Amino acid sequence: MPATANDPRTSRTRSWWGWGYADAHPDDAECAALGALLPGTLTRPLPIPRIADLPIGRPAATPPPALAHLVTTDPPTRAAHAMGKAYRDVIRALRGRSGRIPDLVAHPTSDQEVADLLEWAGEHDVAVIPFGGGTSVVGGVEYRGDAHRAVLSLDLTAMDRVLEIDATSRSARIQAGTLGPLLEDQLRPHGLTLRHFPQSFEFSTLGGWLATRAGGHYATVHTHIDDFVQSLRVVTPAGVGTSWRLPASGAGPSPDRLFLGSEGTLGVITEAWMRLRERPRHKASAAVALPDFHRALEAVRAIAQSDLAPANCRLLDPGEALLSGASQDGSSVLILGFESSTSPVDHRLAAALDIARAHGGHPEPPTTDRDAPADTAVGAWRSAFLRMPYLRDGLARMGAVVETFETAATWDRIPALIDAVRSEVATAALKATGHPATVNCRFTHVYPDGAAPYFTVAVAGRPGAEVEIWDEIKAAASDVLHRHRATITHHHAVGRDHRPGYDGQRPEPFALALRAAKNALDPHHVLNPGVLID
Repeated sequence: MPATANDPRTSRTRSWWGWGYADAHPDDAECAALGALLPGTLTRPLPIPRIADLPIGRPAATPPPALAHLVTTDPPTRAAHAMGKAYRDVIRALRGRSGRIPDLVAHPTSDQEVADLLEWAGEHDVAVIPFGGGTSVVGGVEYRGDAHRAVLSLDLTAMDRVLEIDATSRSARIQAGTLGPLLEDQLRPHGLTLRHFPQSFEFSTLGGWLATRAGGHYATVHTHIDDFVQSLRVVTPAGVGTSWRLPASGAGPSPDRLFLGSEGTLGVITEAWMRLRERPRHKASAAVALPDFHRALEAVRAIAQSDLAPANCRLLDPGEALLSGASQDGSSVLILGFESSTSPVDHRLAAALDIARAHGGHPEPPTTDRDAPADTAVGAWRSAFLRMPYLRDGLARMGAVVETFETAATWDRIPALIDAVRSEVATAALKATGHPATVNCRFTHVYPDGAAPYFTVAVAGRPGAEVEIWDEIKAAASDVLHRHRATITHHHAVGRDHRPGYDGQRPEPFALALRAAKNALDPHHVLNPGVLID
């Protein structure tokens, strides 16, 4: 399904330039109201960009007749495949700076068609960018530079079926182009679930999750897609490979680990055997107000180091809690949730609430409903969480710079890291714009040895210079993370925009091994060049 096509489940149209569905974007009045929250934004929103205004030229390459039926060159489809959905991408579209638009978009339906397209591309100096749902926020689906004659976006969403279910082993063979909702729709009649729900779930694919090592929004235990992989099937210019289905193995470096997170630089993931779970039947959740943020950190650490394993353990600092509507009194808010397919979870929630009380927390009454009422802190947070990407685009239309920096670090470094990011990123934003910035923090995932703090910065930009301001803020944030030995990314891949930070994080022997793998598997260097590997 191309990124501009109607969703067959809803008959709604995806936005080619911004997040999600076109009809869910804030209107001009809501954009203006959002802009009023940040001093210095525009007086009226930027107009929604039109495909007709883009510099879309004639394709620089033509596929052979045997592949022509797989390829489209129509402008709307090419425009929808030009960039991802980062703030940087959205503001460039609004400012008419979309970058290099792919010459061709292909929709293969089989491994053989993927292999044929790669073979043709390698022979004709055509760069190939694997494309799932197009939700990348790190430049991972965009071609930059001019080293290739033409660019082909390889859209896998026509490969969207659950091919086989092994109920005995509780696993399934799934095509990589399957969007999150369609995947779950096909598993639901069997009482099974993959249980992987990133914020982009509605608009992203299994292959995208695998190629970017995506994190879901379960806060403990199995947090990343890696944990669910049983085997992969990958098409490379050097051939097709399928790893064995095994519950575990100590036989040398794992072939799956080579391709997980490789962002389409080593091969195209076309299908995978994935470990499944029974669908949960028992759920319980509650929110806890914590007046002291540092005591809140200790409460979260204590819960993470218990054996309670909450499905949700999300800490919102006072600014984040206010923004989501979870708190109005300056408290931090801890969102706790538990679920199970076999037994009630009320006792686990009660134990977690006891830990929070011991650290000065004040819990709301728990709820066992799947969707907490909107007037609870849990319900307010959930609504804000789903709406947030659309609001970011609304702020972008007002000329604001809005970005989230995700990371993870060990517990001993967390307090100093949070203080440094808040201070230095706010200072960098003020220096770049002349306007005060807000820098909020939330924990999305917690582990016994550390946590994943995410920071959101919002500041009024200078008209026409939003990308340059974003670059300055990004550089300041990356510098802080590097000094505190925090990862450049926790929730998804490196892409082009996190590449400098990643280069500082990875050991050089590993970098050499990656380059050797790239040279062996993609000798023409046509697969997503410049993302993860030189």
